[in-house]
Amino acid sequence: MNIDLSPEAREYGEQARRAFDAAGGDTLLQHAEADPTRRASLVADVLEGLGAWDLEPRSDSDSAEAAAALCRSAGYWGLPYPVAERLARPTDTEADGLFVVAGPAPAATLAGIGGNWVTTTLDGRRERVTGTRDPRTAFVTSLDLTSIDDGGADDVALALVLPCWTLLGMLDRAMELTVAHVQLRRQFGQPLAGFQGVQFQLTDAEVERSGLEMLARHALTTATGADGPADALALRMAAIEAAEVVFRVTHQLHGAVGFCDETVLSWLSRYSQPLRRLPLGLSATRARLTEQLGTRGLTGLYSDAP
Repeated sequence: MNIDLSPEAREYGEQARRAFDAAGGDTLLQHAEADPTRRASLVADVLEGLGAWDLEPRSDSDSAEAAAALCRSAGYWGLPYPVAERLARPTDTEADGLFVVAGPAPAATLAGIGGNWVTTTLDGRRERVTGTRDPRTAFVTSLDLTSIDDGGADDVALALVLPCWTLLGMLDRAMELTVAHVQLRRQFGQPLAGFQGVQFQLTDAEVERSGLEMLARHALTTATGADGPADALALRMAAIEAAEVVFRVTHQLHGAVGFCDETVLSWLSRYSQPLRRLPLGLSATRARLTEQLGTRGLTGLYSDAP
């Protein structure tokens, strides 16, 4: 099985990254934080120009790969819009996008964004967003919901996988920024990058990031199949673990400045939190995956299953 994205999808992702840069790059997130009501207008033209909403990742494998590449590029710039969630919209009910929610107090990154949004639980219970309230950090708001049906089971896998591609893009950028920082910063007469301890930390972080990339590619290929929900949960668990390692290492190597808004890393780290905590954090995701698998185990590239 070839789980690499196609050359066309990779090129599309590169074009998206350049388009987001030309539209404002890192300043897009800063402008959106100052006025969340501008979140959609700041990126609408560039997403339309890329043909983002013409993609059909649920029914077409080429579109699915292009959607993943687009989400990764959006994460690279911390794009202040739920691109993955909009691409994951269901096809059998009217909706602009889809969020997976859990628990008695559902929440999503919908502050300042209008439209017709739908949620689904991990069990496939779908509800329509009728209002948002109690805005918090990183565009998170509590949701008012009204029930639709129980037909969302087939929606869950892709709606979990695509946000992991967004998080992967954030980790790409965090590593890139940190490598540049340690090459530039000097201590004891040499660049930080020359110290073995720094090299070991960067290696640990890169192993996590590259491992997540491989899992994300695999989960994308199974998202519409029978193994999709389990693979998506496994990917989400790996994504949260990788993010914890990568952001810990990159913050440590940046030092105190990495927590100041003068650095892009600080913005990426803060706005990665909803992706890492919603709908479930690490422990709850692990428990849900264990419950879903039982004694069956995961199937995959190295499975003995026929």
